[in-house]
Amino acid sequence: MTTTYAALLRGINVSGSKRVPMPELRTVLTELGHTGIATYLQSGNAVFRSDSDDEDALAATLEQALRQRFGFSVDCLVRDAGYLAAVAEACPFPAAGLEGRQLHVTYYDRPVDADRFADLEAGDFLPEEFRLGDRCLYLYAPDGLGRSKLAVALGRPRHVKGLTATSRNWNTVAKLVEMTRG
Repeated sequence: MTTTYAALLRGINVSGSKRVPMPELRTVLTELGHTGIATYLQSGNAVFRSDSDDEDALAATLEQALRQRFGFSVDCLVRDAGYLAAVAEACPFPAAGLEGRQLHVTYYDRPVDADRFADLEAGDFLPEEFRLGDRCLYLYAPDGLGRSKLAVALGRPRHVKGLTATSRNWNTVAKLVEMTRG
């Protein structure tokens, strides 16, 4: 059975470092035997179909292929269409009434519990807020990510140590859901 996935690459094409052109990413995915390949933006979002049902193995294989092709490591998360849709549907913030730059989802490689962020006093960051979801974190930052003090705090090493994490704004979250619906 073929499943539609999104590959979320972390930290590429930012400030000229770890440059991965999207046509080359599509070529790598094709060489790995995937079909139905499309990319979105330059920030490392690719949709593809595969017969595999192992997201972790797909991510590891893609990471290895990228390392071989480009000579540097790129962390990747691979998530299926159902998961992406469920994350969008479970959003605890009123996404329809917000600008895409105000709402972000950080995807994690595994479940994260609230204890990891227990030292953060929610009142110190208002009106910014976050909520945990299924292997993800929702961040409401009304002034955008670039001005978010909460985003900085959430990204501190003590909060993300040992995790693979990558964030997308709500516009990208919604687009990836649309693209994986097939």
